Amino acid sequence: MSGDIIRVVLADDHAVVRAGVKAVLSSAKDIQVIGEGSNGREAINLVERLKPDVLVMDLSMGEMDGISAAKEIVEKNIPTKILILTMHAEEAYLVKVLEAGASGYLVKSAADRELVDAVRAVAHGDMYMQPTATRALAQGIMRKSEHADERDKYEKLTERERDVLRYVAGGFSAPEIGEKLFISPKTVDTYKQRINEKLGLAHRSDYVAFALKLGLLSS
Repeated sequence: MSGDIIRVVLADDHAVVRAGVKAVLSSAKDIQVIGEGSNGREAINLVERLKPDVLVMDLSMGEMDGISAAKEIVEKNIPTKILILTMHAEEAYLVKVLEAGASGYLVKSAADRELVDAVRAVAHGDMYMQPTATRALAQGIMRKSEHADERDKYEKLTERERDVLRYVAGGFSAPEIGEKLFISPKTVDTYKQRINEKLGLAHRSDYVAFALKLGLLSS
């Protein structure tokens, strides 16, 4: 940090939201907003150029989302800490955010109360999560541990095989899946055969059970 001042860059595709976030942060004497962007690519460029202490970034943005931007920033070994500010409170988003290398996760509805504390926390090297998010993360870790074998098998599938798995479990036919993925029904059947071999599945009910164990479908 530059002295006692925490230098912050904002990235959100809604100008009104950025203005609101900036207003909240500007109320703190130890925080200075030094740049603003409207998508993940602009956020990366600003971080590389301005070297802020903290990047406060939306999760869902056009051109490049927050998770993709966070991954690239971490891969570039840029020391800027990342705080994700989002509408989504679900565990699935939280896990993805942390796996991308972000230091914190704050739901926008709580920004007026917690944003300043969250920025200060991540700027000083701490993690910041709301209590409800912490509980969701713990539950997710427990589920991952409980079905570790299934998770390992799932991770070995290709991205297209995962798509087919989810659609089959969701009750879609081969022609319907083919239309969604822009491939032929025959190709869908080929993917299903590969999935069956890798996961030891035989029937749609097996797909459903497997998907539910990993939280790929809502029960």
